[in-house]
Amino acid sequence: MLWPNAEKPTLKLTFGKFQQVGAYAGQISLMSQVMVENMSGKPIPRASFTVYLLDKGKVRIGDGVLNVSDLGVGQQAKIAFQFRSIGVPVSLNLRARNDAEGVPTSMRTVSLKVISIPSGANLKVDDHDEGVTPRTVDFTVGTHTLEFRKEGYATGSTPVEITQDELPGGSISFELGGLSRDTVELRDGTVLLGDVVSLSMTALVVRMDGSDRTYDRNRIKKLMLVEREITQRPPLTQPVPAQPKQ
Repeated sequence: MLWPNAEKPTLKLTFGKFQQVGAYAGQISLMSQVMVENMSGKPIPRASFTVYLLDKGKVRIGDGVLNVSDLGVGQQAKIAFQFRSIGVPVSLNLRARNDAEGVPTSMRTVSLKVISIPSGANLKVDDHDEGVTPRTVDFTVGTHTLEFRKEGYATGSTPVEITQDELPGGSISFELGGLSRDTVELRDGTVLLGDVVSLSMTALVVRMDGSDRTYDRNRIKKLMLVEREITQRPPLTQPVPAQPKQ
């Protein structure tokens, strides 16, 4: 069966044969292997459904809860679904544990604007590129990790918790911290963080971990210097010794 409908399905659920695994007080325990396929085009972190079991007259004779978690795009998962019933069902209905719009709260998305200070930072959400800030992102319910990168600033990250009652239209702000050290990128891709001591036509000297290292000028691909605040010391005045009186 396709949920919520065949025109725009989110999930495809295939129920296997019902097998009786026990009986007690007029009820029987049944189990079915359910194949669940994500057809939404987006990862599904969590989803919960109530499965109603019906007899020939469409009377409900049992129900159970089917939980789905961590289902990637196009992925399939086989889930053991167990329930109790009064008799053997001949059909079933699927009802999502949902919000007012009929979408499972664990699958609904919330649009929030992500802002960095300053703007123009490369944004990643859960290791997926989302473009450059400011950027509007559709978040699913749950915890997400935001990562910001901008040249001249330290890489920053922060967790964000999206709750089931989160309203769209809000924003998330993150202030980037400045780099505390100079950055030297070599032509082989190596990145050095330290304090540039000197730069000449032939060599660069950078201080890292308390020691000075010298690199050939031709090995340097990019150099990014952090602005330093230099405190000017007042000039030292030596007192003039008193001259003996004549």
